[in-house]
Amino acid sequence: MSRPALFVIACSVVFAAEFPEAAITNGLITAKLYLPDPQRGYYRGTRFDWSGNTYSLKTAKHEYFGQWFPTYDPKLHDAIMGPVEEFRTEDGGPGYAEAAAGETFVRIGVGVVRKPTNSPYEGFKTYDIVDHGRWKVKKAKDQIQFTHILKAANGYAYRYTKTMRLLKDKPTLVIEHTLENTGKKAITASQYNHNFFVIDGQPSGPATYVKFPFDLKPVRAFDASLAEVRGGEVKYLKELAPKQSVFGEFQGFGATASDYDIRVENRNAKAGVHIRGDKPLSKVVFWSIRTVFSPEPYIDINAAPGGKMSWTYTYDFYDLP
Repeated sequence: MSRPALFVIACSVVFAAEFPEAAITNGLITAKLYLPDPQRGYYRGTRFDWSGNTYSLKTAKHEYFGQWFPTYDPKLHDAIMGPVEEFRTEDGGPGYAEAAAGETFVRIGVGVVRKPTNSPYEGFKTYDIVDHGRWKVKKAKDQIQFTHILKAANGYAYRYTKTMRLLKDKPTLVIEHTLENTGKKAITASQYNHNFFVIDGQPSGPATYVKFPFDLKPVRAFDASLAEVRGGEVKYLKELAPKQSVFGEFQGFGATASDYDIRVENRNAKAGVHIRGDKPLSKVVFWSIRTVFSPEPYIDINAAPGGKMSWTYTYDFYDLP
């Protein structure tokens, strides 16, 4: 059966809500998203890709995402929700290292950004955007597609497409990506999904279960008073209090996509998610505060001039007995 025809939502359309938004459903899952918009968008920072900002994803019994941060500002680096993503290079973004102070570099999924000084890139800083590029959004009942087209003066240019699709008769979300390099310079970066899970508003603690299919080998270990790893499992030793956080970076994964296979659950809420990717892991980070927990799996992105790269993440949502 062919997919339903998509219709275009212009990002400048006036919505009844304060921010441009859209919803998709397949009857088993309903997801609500804020749309990219340089003037009225909910998120206008420079850390995260503007597409896929999911402020709610509900099944029949559970809510998986929502606001986890206490302070909102559209340009705050982490005022964003859901399975949102970031493209990173070691120096911040394509063109940062070669740009002089006052010149520009690229943040994929954001736009052309000004480098204010010759200081190292600051991941949590919001930079001035000098060219937002062009966003196109297409929506059907059970899917939404974002396309970001950017032409930069420093040789970097791309067409980036992300489709979020709910499978028919399944509690499954598929996120499909394609990055086409339309510029003169190669695009090399890491990309990860931050996975801001807020399952039924439950606090992060011993009822939170996170499991990888390999033994987690710490590069940066957890605070030993708050959490630990046991094989491939993240174990909280206590319920996190306000202002407490858990952070760690890990290796141990292999060279194939089979290790991009993560289960997350909250056993008090009796809800879980199975996450799979079709590319090998390049890095694993885990971060959490009381209101949210985030397994952050990274992959490598490489697109030569005239080339492209595609990758997919799959989320299966389920109830625990």
